Amino acid sequence: MCAPDAYDLRYEINAWMSLKNRPDLSLATQQWAQLYRVMTESVGIQVELIPQAAETPDMVFTANAGLVVGRRILLSNFRHPERQLEAPYFRAWFEQRGYEVLVPPETCKFEGEGDALFAGDTLLAGYLKRSDICSHQWLSETLQRRVISLELVDPRWYHLDTALFPLSDEWVVYYPGAFDSYARRVLEANFQLIEVAPEEALKFACNSVVIGDQIVMPAGCPKLQTELQSRGFRVYSVPLSEFIKSGGAAKCLTLYLE
Repeated sequence: MCAPDAYDLRYEINAWMSLKNRPDLSLATQQWAQLYRVMTESVGIQVELIPQAAETPDMVFTANAGLVVGRRILLSNFRHPERQLEAPYFRAWFEQRGYEVLVPPETCKFEGEGDALFAGDTLLAGYLKRSDICSHQWLSETLQRRVISLELVDPRWYHLDTALFPLSDEWVVYYPGAFDSYARRVLEANFQLIEVAPEEALKFACNSVVIGDQIVMPAGCPKLQTELQSRGFRVYSVPLSEFIKSGGAAKCLTLYLE
């Protein structure tokens, strides 16, 4: 995670961002601190921190740093110049800790866990809005894993982790309206699915963190929370309104480390 010491909304690069609706930075700091406390105290996991660089207001969304598999980091190649500034800081953090850093082909865009999430050993990978489909071949060849490509068609769900999260190797939570018809059929053919209602998808219900049988999700999604609790999950709900203004919530603010 990355504390929001330089977080702000300074540009518009997704459908959620508006310079006319900038975040309350004091409230954002409080919300991030609550998320951190839930992760470390309630869920009980270790959280590593990376300092935020002054010129990178979106660096708080660490999910986009890359994809970590063991002691390797498959580093992102950001689409937008505004976020490309983050890559050297993420690279340095991982190199200093002994990770092997792998980079996609220069012409192939890839935005880390924003568009790549494991369901068991299978990697679900989104494309079109931020990541290019060529990155899926690179992921498959590099990791020697099965990759399922999913096209995102609604600009509000521009990263896969805004529209979907795996619960296990068999179960996936998703918002159907984010995907094209072929992607929906692929998901239906490969997984048991829990659909998210449109009004909760708009509150970033799909941008949730799964740690075993514990789930941390944005506040305001009672239908999905009740559904998950009925299946035996312990669910923590955290207000993250000031980060949703920039197009991210709980999952965007965290990167899984093994």
